[in-house]
Amino acid sequence: APPQFEHWSGAGLTTYYHPGINLKKIHYYSIKLFEQLEAETGQAVGFHQPGSIRLASTPVRVNELKYQMTRTHWHPTPQFLIGPEKIQQLFPLLNMDKVLAGLYNPGDGHIDPYSLTMALAAGARMYGAQIYYPAPVTGLTPTADGRWDVQTPHGTIRANRIVNATGFWARELGQMIGFQHPTIPVHHQYVVTATVPEVKALEAELPVIRDLEGSYYLRQERDGLLFGPYEKEEKMKLQDSWIRDGVPPGFGKELFESDLDRIMDHVERAMEMVPVLKNADIINIVSGPITYTPDLLPMIGPHQGARNYWTAIGFGYGIIHSGGVGKFLSDWIVSGEPPYDLIECDPNRYAHWTSVPHLCAKARESYGFNNVVGYPKEERFAGRPTNRVSGVYELLKDRCSMGFHAGWEQPHYFHKPGDDSGYKPSFRRTNWFGLVGRECKLVMEGVGVIDLSPFGKFNVKGEDSHRLLDRLFANTLPKVGQTNISHMLTPRGRVYAEVTVTQTAPGEFLLITGSGSELHDLRWIEHEAADGGYHVSVSNVTDELGVLGVAGPKSRMVLQKLTDEDMSDTAFRFLHCRSMQHTHTHTHTTFISSQVFFFLVFQMNCDTNPLEAGLDYFIKLNKPAEFIGKQALLEIKAQGLSRRLAFLTLDTDDIDPEGNETVWHNGEVVGNTTSGSYSYTAQQSLAFSYLPLHLTHAGQKVEVELLGQKYPATVTQEPLVLTEPTRTRLQKKQRSE
Repeated sequence: APPQFEHWSGAGLTTYYHPGINLKKIHYYSIKLFEQLEAETGQAVGFHQPGSIRLASTPVRVNELKYQMTRTHWHPTPQFLIGPEKIQQLFPLLNMDKVLAGLYNPGDGHIDPYSLTMALAAGARMYGAQIYYPAPVTGLTPTADGRWDVQTPHGTIRANRIVNATGFWARELGQMIGFQHPTIPVHHQYVVTATVPEVKALEAELPVIRDLEGSYYLRQERDGLLFGPYEKEEKMKLQDSWIRDGVPPGFGKELFESDLDRIMDHVERAMEMVPVLKNADIINIVSGPITYTPDLLPMIGPHQGARNYWTAIGFGYGIIHSGGVGKFLSDWIVSGEPPYDLIECDPNRYAHWTSVPHLCAKARESYGFNNVVGYPKEERFAGRPTNRVSGVYELLKDRCSMGFHAGWEQPHYFHKPGDDSGYKPSFRRTNWFGLVGRECKLVMEGVGVIDLSPFGKFNVKGEDSHRLLDRLFANTLPKVGQTNISHMLTPRGRVYAEVTVTQTAPGEFLLITGSGSELHDLRWIEHEAADGGYHVSVSNVTDELGVLGVAGPKSRMVLQKLTDEDMSDTAFRFLHCRSMQHTHTHTHTTFISSQVFFFLVFQMNCDTNPLEAGLDYFIKLNKPAEFIGKQALLEIKAQGLSRRLAFLTLDTDDIDPEGNETVWHNGEVVGNTTSGSYSYTAQQSLAFSYLPLHLTHAGQKVEVELLGQKYPATVTQEPLVLTEPTRTRLQKKQRSE
């Protein structure tokens, strides 16, 4: 079922735009589907495509639009930065006093949600789908072979898999099998006016406008106007009783009682921006439930903890996600892997730490954040901390700026008395820039300790542990007491996950992955273990094991003071692991470059293969085991690559890349950055970028777009900072000479 409010009476907005990267693909597919649906099914869908404009009325908002443009040039999405003259031409009823610029998406518009639902149902029946309605689910029973018995008043359906797509009933359905999905309905209102003479007189339909500072959308509705605001978190309303008591029995097409007073601030802003509203008669105020998750993004994909249980829930954005998500899930189910990377919507990003108070606080915050400035490296502070804090949290919380990672609080940077501290987001370098530089200098010249406890950590053991991991990983397995970096690939040879693998004892392995992919990766491992019938034990020990990274040239000296073990580089070598007794604790110590891990993990995902990412060293195509993706990689290697990951140095001013920026060459878009930052050691901006092969040789000049300006960049072959093993080898060579 689609999100129910949209199903019968939602505003039905459709847009190519999304501030993220991957969800643009969802929006794009939906619009292309809507455009052809009537011809395919014979059902009218009421699809209007007058375009839309996001209005910027402050300099910061203009920067936000420029920031979004560089993240869109390398997508097929039609999007343009336009000035006041073009905006007024497109929407002549605007008061232009404060308008500085706009983000224009031709092809945007709105669709009738009810007609769209009927057309999708008609199309599904055309191709053989069976739809039972009404058929409420009364029970879900898993079978021994991983299938499901779905109980309804009309009988039981045996299903190979189930997809929870039940809108604001999603949480109740999940509870049937032991899940507490973090979804909650919020009250969303929109206002519809009677005929407005100035609107009726227009020759063409007005584009949808989104007044970012006013926090509302407005579109034409017949010969009148429709506008819907997003109130601040202190004014918005949650339907939290449904969390406690469930959705009222029989609730279907009902609406909530409207409350015009709650949105009057936004009504006044809308009247200021579109003056004809002042004399318009309001004929309807619609208030209905929209399902929110803590971060506003939906939960799409297979769920960890239950075999063949999938979710498509929490669609705060509404009907625009319907077509793209249906296609995304269908492709994944049929092929066994996601068609492209969408990890930010992975349902497994939430876990036991997502309590009801946290959910309510974050949903309030996210609703109010609908139109706030979308800065890079954004932090949101509602509902924090959760119960997921490391052993050093209390010691450090007042001395640093904390970031939020999979429920954990993790130090981002430390501050001293007198420092310009606090959260001050910007599109350019901001208050933390110098403080982070100070830390880098200390670590590069001395030693630093990094709290890495949010890393996901799994123990795998049992008689088939070797065989399972040899199937999952493209690298060979490390020997006992050693560590390596390994990759789990999809059947198409794409990178599903990067994991640090350590064999702590014969047949016993410790796997470490990034904080954001903890349950995402665990589900993949458990799925293969169950489907392959492997005799193994896989346990999640993320919350039981703390992780401290000790880095810098004096790191061995510091560790030496804590143990009687020999910590010299000859006795305890790079990529080795040892269990040792420290002064106060017993611990596993792995000597591995966390810098290498961090750099690599951002360059790969389900949109890339390891060969184009330059990971050949970690991919053992000649190992005997038939690892997942091996045959696909052999074919990719035989066909040859069309692009490669390139390392760029940039000449910038007070701005640095962060990833997903457009790369230009000779006036043409040739690629995108995958990550970027300022290097305090090299004293310049760096980035990784996928480029066509002919542009990846050392010395090649390209341009990287940042906030609307193209900065010179140069492909650089060698790493600018040598790792410890390389430095040690060079030092030994120099001494011998």
